[in-house]
Amino acid sequence: MKTVFASRTTAAAGSIFEQTFYKGCISMGSKKRSSDSVEEVENQKSTNTISDTKVSTEHLKKKIKKVKKNEVESNNNTSSDTKVSSEHLKKKIKKVKKNEVEIEKPNDNDNNSNGVKPMERRKKRKALDKEKHRSTTSDDKPEVKPIVTSSEAKEAESRTSNGLPEFHIGVFKDLGSADGSVREAAAERLVMELQAVQKAYDVLEKKEDIDGGLKLEAEKDDGLNNCAPSLRYAVRRLIRGVSSSRECARQGFALGLTMLVGAVSDIALDSLLKLIIDLLEVSSSMKGQEIKDCLLGRLFAYGALARSGRLIQETNSINEFTGAVITLATKKRYLQEPAVVVILQLIEKLPVEVVLKQVLEAPGLHEWFEGATEAGNPDALLLALKLREKISDDNKSFGKLLPVPYSSSTMFSSEHLSILSNCLKESTFCQPRVHGVWPVLVNILLPDVVPEISTDPSTNSTKKHKKNRKSSSHDEDVQKNLQNFWSVIIEGSLLLSSHDRKHLVFDVILLVLPRLPVSCIPIVLSYKIVQCLVDVLSTKDSWLYKCAQHFLEKLSDWVTNDDNRRVSVTMSLQKHSNGKFDNITRTKTVKDLISGFITESGCMLFIQNLIDMFLDIHPASEEPSDQSQTTDENSEIGSIEEKEVTLTSDFLKSWVVDSIPSVLKHSKLDNEAKFRVQKEILKFLAVQGLFSSSLGTEVTSFELGEKFRWPKAATSSSLCRVCIEQLQLLLANAQKGEGNHAVASGLEANDLGSYFMRFLGVLRNIPSVSLFRSLSDDDEKAFKKLQAMETRLSREERNCGMSADANRLHALRYLLIQLLLQILMRPGEFFEAASETIICCKKFFPSPDLLNSSGEDEDKDDDDEEAPELMDVFVDTLLSLLPQSSAPMRSAIEQVFKYYSDDVTDDGLLRMLKVIKKDLKPARRQEPDIHNSDSDSDDDDLLDIQEAEEEEEEDEDSDEAETAGKDGSQSEDSEGVVTVGKDDSGSDSDGGMDDEAMFRMDSYLAQIFKEKRNQAGGETAHSQLVLFKLRVLSLLEIYLHENQGKPQVLKVFSNLLQAFLNPTTTEGSEQLGDRICKIIEHKIFKAKQYPKDESVHLSTLEPLLEKNLKLASKPFKKKKSSATTPSKKKHSASFQKHRKITTLAQNSTFWILKIIDSRNFQQPQLQKVLEIIETSLINYFDGKNSMLKVDFLKEVFRRWGWIGRRFFTFLVEKCGGAKSKFRRVEGLDLILEILKPLNSNSEGNQVGKKMVSDNIDHICGLVKGLVMNMPEKQGKRAEVRKFCGKLFAVLTNLKLSGRFVAGLGPEVCGVCESQIGKAFVDLKKQEV
Repeated sequence: MKTVFASRTTAAAGSIFEQTFYKGCISMGSKKRSSDSVEEVENQKSTNTISDTKVSTEHLKKKIKKVKKNEVESNNNTSSDTKVSSEHLKKKIKKVKKNEVEIEKPNDNDNNSNGVKPMERRKKRKALDKEKHRSTTSDDKPEVKPIVTSSEAKEAESRTSNGLPEFHIGVFKDLGSADGSVREAAAERLVMELQAVQKAYDVLEKKEDIDGGLKLEAEKDDGLNNCAPSLRYAVRRLIRGVSSSRECARQGFALGLTMLVGAVSDIALDSLLKLIIDLLEVSSSMKGQEIKDCLLGRLFAYGALARSGRLIQETNSINEFTGAVITLATKKRYLQEPAVVVILQLIEKLPVEVVLKQVLEAPGLHEWFEGATEAGNPDALLLALKLREKISDDNKSFGKLLPVPYSSSTMFSSEHLSILSNCLKESTFCQPRVHGVWPVLVNILLPDVVPEISTDPSTNSTKKHKKNRKSSSHDEDVQKNLQNFWSVIIEGSLLLSSHDRKHLVFDVILLVLPRLPVSCIPIVLSYKIVQCLVDVLSTKDSWLYKCAQHFLEKLSDWVTNDDNRRVSVTMSLQKHSNGKFDNITRTKTVKDLISGFITESGCMLFIQNLIDMFLDIHPASEEPSDQSQTTDENSEIGSIEEKEVTLTSDFLKSWVVDSIPSVLKHSKLDNEAKFRVQKEILKFLAVQGLFSSSLGTEVTSFELGEKFRWPKAATSSSLCRVCIEQLQLLLANAQKGEGNHAVASGLEANDLGSYFMRFLGVLRNIPSVSLFRSLSDDDEKAFKKLQAMETRLSREERNCGMSADANRLHALRYLLIQLLLQILMRPGEFFEAASETIICCKKFFPSPDLLNSSGEDEDKDDDDEEAPELMDVFVDTLLSLLPQSSAPMRSAIEQVFKYYSDDVTDDGLLRMLKVIKKDLKPARRQEPDIHNSDSDSDDDDLLDIQEAEEEEEEDEDSDEAETAGKDGSQSEDSEGVVTVGKDDSGSDSDGGMDDEAMFRMDSYLAQIFKEKRNQAGGETAHSQLVLFKLRVLSLLEIYLHENQGKPQVLKVFSNLLQAFLNPTTTEGSEQLGDRICKIIEHKIFKAKQYPKDESVHLSTLEPLLEKNLKLASKPFKKKKSSATTPSKKKHSASFQKHRKITTLAQNSTFWILKIIDSRNFQQPQLQKVLEIIETSLINYFDGKNSMLKVDFLKEVFRRWGWIGRRFFTFLVEKCGGAKSKFRRVEGLDLILEILKPLNSNSEGNQVGKKMVSDNIDHICGLVKGLVMNMPEKQGKRAEVRKFCGKLFAVLTNLKLSGRFVAGLGPEVCGVCESQIGKAFVDLKKQEV
């Protein structure tokens, strides 16, 4: 049992040997391996021959067993012939084994086989084949069954002829199997059998007889004198087997050797070492693969010996063993790393004394260490580091590889690292693996330091920050060592070399990351590393592109759960790429890193680092000097880049300013935490964007209890503008995030606007702090008024509590704040609008402590009379702010307009609609019928698509529009005076607008052209006017949302429809037309409420209904151009516009009819409406140009049945006598739509029955005309039959079939039977 247990334990160790040692050696040597095709063919042939011989041997063994079985079964006496047959078989076995050994000898590269030539091998193979052939022929002859007793049979099974247990050499075949479990089982069986053989051999008295009789190839001078012949043979066979490259023979034979040497102590180690060298010696006649097989065989044999555990028990052989391994390592480069692995696995289990006496004193080791630095041997460095770690003492044997005295500071000093650089550069030979020396160096460079755990539970983050600021000397040494290592090895040696070594740099960084402290991240992600990363990722075709991508993925995973790492990595990437990492690399790395800050502490940490970066950027930085070091040819590049630093630093600062507010985008903070983060962002943006210090770069505010800093270099005005823009955006987002404002207790409770105004006031009162730019007198006066008015409105807001005015006051306050910032952004442009806004605020919220200002007393009288004018002026002021305002400013205007939209007057609404209807092109010709006083004719022109298209054709044929757009005041005056469209009542078009109001209305329209005329031509002015219209549309959208169901909605609808139909209003801007159409569809047609009170007059709805029906029936006409044929693109655009107009006209008709139907007008009042619809139906049946859709008319009749019943007689008559057969058949669907409700048995059918009964004669005439003149096309005839079938069903349901058949007459009935068929026959049956 002990023997079996020992063999199984050794087998487990051997399996580990297979998995680790062999894979490392073969993968390492794969790059250096070169094969000789001729030798491989010969080796393969010899291998096949050996396998055939083994098959023959096994066959003969089976033959013996068969003979023995026959002997046991036979009861006769043993004859002489039987014995001869048995002896003959045994001789054959010996002869086959001898031939097998002779064939294996040339492959074993033994000394005795050095002189064997290929021709002799072929002769031996032929002789072996003849022997096999004789054996097979003799097997076919009838056998004589020997007679053997049962005891003799058992003895034959258990022992060979020499008296020892039988050893089956077939296990060697299984040792080369590709299945690992088969190899392990074979190794175990090999050890068990040889242990039994050796045990039996030890108890024998006459060993000389066995040694002389059966040596099994074992020689007397191999040193294994105490071993049984089978064991000696197995050892030699295993040693030769580890040099075989067949399948998995090297792994299996090494496993067997490991287990055998570990289990059988009779094998002498010194003899084994000598035998390994003798059997696997490289001779001068060997070439290529033979040499490699021998060297790898020796390596695996030494590995098996080291793993067997015998060297640990017999330490006297360690010196010789180490010397042999070192000698082997010097043979070939690819043998160095696995040889060192063998030694390292051995010394791990040895005591220090043995290492000092046996390993370090091994022959050749000292010389190997001495030449390592010059030859660039990373494996020698690895062995030296591991030995130094084992003995923990200095030793001169290491040569220059390790400093004396040894310490981490001396090891990683710049001088010593320069000596080791050659060794580390040559460690790339094992790629894609990372050489084993790098993890050892990383462990020494960044040791695992257990942080001190505080026992006080009250320890907070402030104490941790103090610890970080007061770092220990150990941390300083680590940073210094890492800096030296990075500058000398990584950046100085590897990064400037080949692609393989740059690949190694990324691998080393990934090794460093798990141990890297946050404070050392800037050292690792240095300028050169980031620049290398940027250069690789900027080109997808680069060799290292996938490697760099993998590196970024691992880096992102490393920072996932640590905000400190995330901050440091983000800052390093952006700092060393000038804020353009994502732009250059075309990735979202930095964006994804910033989106990972979701906690308050993470946001605050990132903001503080960004602020530090903004303040610490100097015009002369170290990056250009680093980059100049990377240039080997031109040293002037560094000086050129130094001159460009001032430009690039501003870009990086702008990235900082843009990134600070974006921290809140992905954060998941409650309101209190979010407000705290917003305050920090606001303070930074306000200090850097609005103010500058005249005394130094630091100012302390005792009122706020904070210290404010500025960069040493003055901030540029463009950067200040960026800060103000981000400040405006921050305030706008804060206002949107509040929703409906709920007044909190206290002035600054979650109110960012109040905090900003207080912060602004405090900083302005500091003598050494001033605004970043000096303001003019007008701007300064407006600035102070805005401050004072905001303070007063804030006080009013606190006093009004939760009333509706609180939302208005809150919105007005934010509008004033945005105006204040706009004055700083664009001096001299907004002081007038600011003054008007302040006056409106005073009028809206008068108080006894009003500020004294010019013109104030004039507005105090007759408040009731001035109220409408005040709202008009306020709307005018808001409109004047829109053209040149920023996005946050427009958001504030929309918020104010939302809360004041209920008070907007009709005049104010018309002012807004006038902007929408403003022509994008000045009028080139004025028709005599276009006048301000004649509104009806003007409306007809607007809604006449044909006239509009004619104008478009003339616009395309001439280029006068551009010259008119580029003209001076003449074009502006024409734009200010000529109006293309009015609303439906001429008296309301400009009602209530005096000259001053008109001037004020056109002033901001003309301002657009004045500012943009000379910048980029007429197109810029055109685009600015389009943007202004889009902004006004946003206000109208708010108005419609807040005033659903009011009569003013009808006025907005009329004017927006005119603007959409007028080609000069939306010309050149598809977006504008789509926006108008979308507002009409969603905010008017689909609104929950619609105008239906008594203020909506039928006289207003009738012309709208008539015009929309005309639009719905208008055909599409191709544009006729004498010069050129319009392109397909223009034709398609015109057709799409026509479809939009048709769809909009149909929906408008539905909406107008819904309003009319909701009023419940009497029949006489609806006479005009019915006449309009009848006119459209007449044009549909009789006109050639009517394009009304039958589905549209069917929908009208389905929704409003009273309209269908009113025109039932008309439709029946028209279908019977229509000029167009196509229209006549389509009209049948309209009749069926009217009759559809009559199919049910509801009480309302009485009205329908009366309608059908009164028109029964007309129906008979219709059917008669249809059946007597059936359409020629089959499809139309089918529709007629379908109509008749449904009509007959309705008549049957109403019990009018008798009158109908009687009215047709016999002749028509016969025709109906032949044309209609079964449906008419069923109708006649109902009559009976």
